[in-house]
Amino acid sequence: MAHTITNNGTEAIEFTKMHGIGNDYIYIDCMESMPDRLSDLAREMSDRHFGVGSDGIVLICPPTVPDAHCRMRMFNSDGSEARMCGNASRCIASWLYSRRLTDLDIINLETLSGIKVLTLNKEGGELRDVTVDMGAPVLDAASVPVRFDGRQMIEAQVEVSAGETLAVTAVSMGNPHGVIFVDDLESVAFDRLGPLMERHPMWPDRANIEFVQTVAPDRIRLRVWERGAGETLACGTGACAAAVAAMLTGRTARSLTAELRGGELKIEWPDTPGAHVMMTGTATEVFTGIYMRRT
Repeated sequence: MAHTITNNGTEAIEFTKMHGIGNDYIYIDCMESMPDRLSDLAREMSDRHFGVGSDGIVLICPPTVPDAHCRMRMFNSDGSEARMCGNASRCIASWLYSRRLTDLDIINLETLSGIKVLTLNKEGGELRDVTVDMGAPVLDAASVPVRFDGRQMIEAQVEVSAGETLAVTAVSMGNPHGVIFVDDLESVAFDRLGPLMERHPMWPDRANIEFVQTVAPDRIRLRVWERGAGETLACGTGACAAAVAAMLTGRTARSLTAELRGGELKIEWPDTPGAHVMMTGTATEVFTGIYMRRT
């Protein structure tokens, strides 16, 4: 059981700590039952001083649609619920495979952004990495959503503060992203601009913000400020959004490596109408444990 109530009224929650190139979450098996007060639980467990420490929690649940094998719910470290996460999706595939809960090579994962298809790439009977079909990017401004007069926001000048503007490309990969290209990633005032851009009035639901430097036609480097979590070492949807923006603006080829602070992801987006973005990367289990929660 994922969680039980002890004799003294404390809730014991079994969990697995995993990360996808440094984007770390706490995974809880909710196939049979689920803890309550999930937003509070996310804040408690994610605290890096008084909890387990993570970017949030991920609940692995039974599917609610016929074609899915399982469903994910996820909450950021601030308690807000997110629609999906590419790095967490890979970790769910690894979690299922390592526990022999599936022998499938392809898993359909239900998320709030629809079903995501996970391909388990194996080598010698071991899981090497996971490819996630992230779907087609959404560029329509109203659907991202972003407040913009035109149909698509591609390198539009946005005022951040008095006399300061940034060129922003808006992309949704299941959640909204603002991609900003820079000449030198190290010189960006990241800690100031990240939260300002996350909460800019142009985003009705806030947004993840990526600052991106083009390194070569097949390589980009980026830092990610995630809504509800702040800076994270990696973000799968953010890497995909940054790659889409780089390809759209002619900065890179349609297949590239995205270099994040926690590691690298392979991103491909074929130049055909309606093409899906494919993301490949690793998933790493760190430890398992039991979190004792006061009820």
